[in-house]
Amino acid sequence: MPNSNSVREFLLLAFADMHELQLLHFALFLGIYLAALLGNGLILSAVACHHRLHTPMYFFLLNLALLDLGCISTTLPKAMANAFWDTRAISYQGCAAQVFFFVFLAGAEYYLLTVMAYDRYIAICKPLHYGSLVGSRACAQMAAAAWGSGFLNAVLHTATTFSLPLCQGNAVDQFFCEIPQILKLSCSDAYLREVGALVFSIYLFIYLKQKNQRAFASFVFIVLSYVQIFRAVLRMPSEQGRHKAFSTCLPHLTIVSLFVSTAMFAYLKPPSITSPSLDLVVALLYSVSPPALNPLIYNMRNQEVKDAVRKLFQYMLLKHP
Repeated sequence: MPNSNSVREFLLLAFADMHELQLLHFALFLGIYLAALLGNGLILSAVACHHRLHTPMYFFLLNLALLDLGCISTTLPKAMANAFWDTRAISYQGCAAQVFFFVFLAGAEYYLLTVMAYDRYIAICKPLHYGSLVGSRACAQMAAAAWGSGFLNAVLHTATTFSLPLCQGNAVDQFFCEIPQILKLSCSDAYLREVGALVFSIYLFIYLKQKNQRAFASFVFIVLSYVQIFRAVLRMPSEQGRHKAFSTCLPHLTIVSLFVSTAMFAYLKPPSITSPSLDLVVALLYSVSPPALNPLIYNMRNQEVKDAVRKLFQYMLLKHP
């Protein structure tokens, strides 16, 4: 039987047997990828170029756009190339790199979403203390901690996954190298080892929370934060104030719910609960949908971002008539 030393490449999921259908999937992925590049690129440009958006909330949104660009660029280009050239192969080193960068960027995004929940909680529930608790230095520290935490998680999970002996072939039933699918190829009780790595990640999460001045908390913290936020919003006397608060909070809550719930299901479900179609849909929901939908959700619900993007287009049209 083959082991991890004899595996030189992995075979990713083929969406269809016919090359014409593969090209159709290539076109679909290309459209999603270009939409994500355009949407996140517009957010980056708008936040960077407009001084009105140089606030903590939009600083975190800029970091979110960077992470989304990285996440979708880690998975889709290789899937598009395989569909276009009608192949399934990815090298062992390429698969390990894909796992590392995806876990790094997705983990950092989860921590950043937690920081964004903290930012909204302070802005709405403790507005008088916002300037002292969420200053420029604190924002930089929290963002750096999110990126650093994602990096440490990526090192941990990549090392754990690719240290396992592989004896179940080299076919990965996913369009990118996903840890749960690679664990299915292992000879050992890989599921328990990965759960152990996830438990270690939680301990790391709590440790960083204590070390970074309330910057981080678990998913429970996000839920409790929004309970407090909605209670405070519903007590606001001004309908305009309630609308503005909901317009900044609901997009974030939507993103958190979609991203965290699908990712937790993919990585924590027991091996006995498996279905190729279900695994594919869940992977698309947590790896492709957030980077493509985040710019749309924020632009639809946030008037300041829409105004900044419109001014950016106007500037570009005037500069290049």
